[in-house]
This record gives sequence, C-alpha cells and structure tokens, in this order.
Amino acid sequence: MEKSTNEKLDYGIMSVEDVYKLAREFLKAKEGTKAINLSYEDRNMINVLSKQAFFGKFDETKIKVGFLDLVGKDRVQLWKSLANLSKEEAMNRYVLLINKVCPLFYAHLEAHKRNLEDEKNRIRLIEEEQRRQKEMMEQKEKKLREEDLKLMEENKKKREEIQRKQIQEALNQQTYPHFKAYAEQQHPNNAQAQEELIKQLQEQHFEQYMNQVYQQQLLHQQQQAEQLRALKKAQKKQEQQTEEEFKKLHINETESSINHESVNMTLVSEKSDQANGNRDNSDVANNASLISKKEENEEDNNEEDEDEEELPPISAASMLTRKDIKEFKESVRRDNDAIIKVGSGETVTVRVPTHEDGRLIFWEFATDYYDLGFGLYFEWTISPSNNVTVHVSDSSDDEEGEEEEGKQDPEKGDKSNENKPPCDEIIPIFRRDCHEEVYAGSHLYPGKGVYLLKFDNSYSLWRSKTLYYRVYYSK
Repeated sequence: MEKSTNEKLDYGIMSVEDVYKLAREFLKAKEGTKAINLSYEDRNMINVLSKQAFFGKFDETKIKVGFLDLVGKDRVQLWKSLANLSKEEAMNRYVLLINKVCPLFYAHLEAHKRNLEDEKNRIRLIEEEQRRQKEMMEQKEKKLREEDLKLMEENKKKREEIQRKQIQEALNQQTYPHFKAYAEQQHPNNAQAQEELIKQLQEQHFEQYMNQVYQQQLLHQQQQAEQLRALKKAQKKQEQQTEEEFKKLHINETESSINHESVNMTLVSEKSDQANGNRDNSDVANNASLISKKEENEEDNNEEDEDEEELPPISAASMLTRKDIKEFKESVRRDNDAIIKVGSGETVTVRVPTHEDGRLIFWEFATDYYDLGFGLYFEWTISPSNNVTVHVSDSSDDEEGEEEEGKQDPEKGDKSNENKPPCDEIIPIFRRDCHEEVYAGSHLYPGKGVYLLKFDNSYSLWRSKTLYYRVYYSK
C-alpha cells in the first residue's frame, strides 16, 4: 500500500534535509544494481521532487523543453502538478519514494542514525569527563587557595601580635620610670601593689596609644579622600577654563582679522608720510621699538630664571583597589614585558617619562601570593626619549650609599647630590596587599619629568615576588 504524502519516517536526531541528502547519496550508489529497480513513473517523480526541493515552483520563463523531448515534457507536466509544494515536503516525499522503491534504504537510515547517536553520546561522555576533571581541578585549586589564605591570615596575625608586643615593650621601657615614681607615691613600702599599679597604667597607656594610631590612620584616609575630591574638582574647573579660553581665542581671531585691515590702512598712510620727508620720526620710532623689545627680552629672561629656581607644586595622587585580580593578571600575561620578578631584598624602579601628548599618568599592579611595597616619586629631569625603563637595585647598594654619605667631611659639605636632579615624593613606600586586590591610581602631570614607580621587596629575606603591572598616560 502506497504511503500518503503526510507520512514521515522516524528521522531521530537528523533533519529532513540531512535525510534527503542521505537518500540522494543512497540512490546514486545503488542505481543500476539489483538492489533498486525504478519504473519510468518513479524515475520521473524522483527527478521532479529533487527539482522542486532545489528550485521550488515551476517557472515557465526559466525552463524551456525541446519539441522532440518527450521525457522532458512528461517531467514538466509532473512538475507543474506539484504546484506550491514546499521544499521541506518535497524532500520528505522524495525520502518516502526512495524507501518505497528500495526497502534497503530503511536499514541504511537506521544504521546512520545509530552512528550519529553513538557519536553524540561519545562526545557527551567526553564533555562530561572534561567537565568533571575541570571541577576537580577547580576544587583542588580552591582548597589550595583557602589553605594559602588561611596560612597568610595566621602569619598576618602572628606579625601583628609580634608588632603589638614590640610596641608595648618599647612603651613600657619609656614609661616605666614615670609610672614607678607615681606608684611609689601611691603605695609606699608595698612592692606588690606598686607592680600591679605599674602594669595597669602601662596597659591603659598602650590602649590609648593604639587608639591614637588608629585615629591617625583614619584621618589619613579621610585626607586622601578629600584630596581626591579636590583633584576631581580642580580637573573639572580646568576643563571649564580650557573651554572658555578656546571661546576667547576664537573671538580674538575674529577681532585680529578686523584689526589687520586697519593696520594695513595705517601702513599705507605712514609710507606716504615717509615719501614727504618724515624719516626722522620713523627713526625715533624704530629706536624706541628696539629699546622696548630689549626690555621685554630681559623681563622674559628674568621670568624664566625665576621659573627655573621655583618648581611648581605637586598635587596629591589618587589611589583605588579592584577585585578583578585574576582577569587583570590574564590580560597582563599577554605582554611578557609587563611581568617582573622582584628578588628578595631588591627594589625595582620603573622610570616612566612624561609624554608630550599626555596630561595624566595611570598605573595598575598586582602580585601572585605575597604583598609588596610601593611608592611614587617625580624626578624633575627631561628624558631624551619616551621609553619606559626598569632598574633593579639591591638593599646592600642602599646601605653602601649610606655608609659613603656617613664618611663625608661635614665641613666640605655633601657634593654627591649636586649633579642629581630634584625629586619629589608623591606617595610614600608602604607595603600593599596587592596579592589580594589590584592596586591602581593616577596623578596629574606637574610638568615635564620622569615618574619613578618603586616596588620595594627589601624587607623580604627569602621570598621573591612576581609583579604584574601596567602604566599608560591619558590626554
């Protein structure tokens, strides 16, 4: 019994187009063999369904059939009978017809479906195994990070406890004579009561001292925040002034063009006066202009000398931290020049000259597992190029320099710094927890010079630090 046009085989995960292509390949391979025997009508229908699936509805303007081509005429009539049959339905009918004239196609289709499903299952198992291994690696890395964080927290607490004990011992040594004298006055001839009072006074003094330190730190943070707000306000004001100056410049250019025409008229009248014999007045005027120009040049030279003697003030730098330390390191790894290994006891100085097209410097840095000292300085010197250079110095170099300074004769004075350019401190060197967060900041150019970004690891006797950094300028 012939299947209806609405029937459809079980294609499984395959689409109608995939099954249609499979049927065409099957027909091409089996045609002319005993496996398939096509009648004249079936052969014409297969040809017409293939054209309907590829071209769509029959178009008389594009397809012409010869007068003696009887097979072509039969196929054209059959193609016209399909009318507006969709391409998908034409493919489906093509597959059903192949399955009808050759029952072996169904087994071929089922085998192909099983191969595709097996391949899909194999890929799924591989992806699941990869996902499982990735989860195991992530859990292992997470566990290691937690252990490292726990160890760092313990070490941090130990360092803080040691620092507290050192501070307390130093304070106790300073205050012991005063508290002992006070205790002897309060409890004469009672050594035990005196010791208890001294211990109580020393603990109170230590707590007051630590509270004062915390308040100073809080005040310093507030001052930095105020400086940042003031810097933003100054930048906004500078932008407004620049815009106003641009408007004034545009107006002055318009006025100068008008004045230029009036000057030309004046020059014409002066030339006519000179032709009439007024040369003496022009000589006097020329001499006066030369004298005035000489005075102006002397004033300019004096102003330049004053500018060289007095350096302009330096604004405060702005600093912030970000949590995207992992993404930052991955982006920096693409540029190997931006990764530096800071050895134990070393200080790395990154020299960044100011750019002629820049107005601000920006920096970002982070480390792998441990903290690192950082400070920012500005050297008032003109660099011959805009290249960023890196200099490494050992802590022993600084100690030798200090010893040489100590050996100098105080009556002769210190001549070692005569040839060195002046250098201002913008951010003092402090240890930063850059292994936990990305430290970033910016600073407004005070003038032409070289920024010195100092990364200090001189306090570490054993550990080297891997530094990821990025420096750039902005207009």
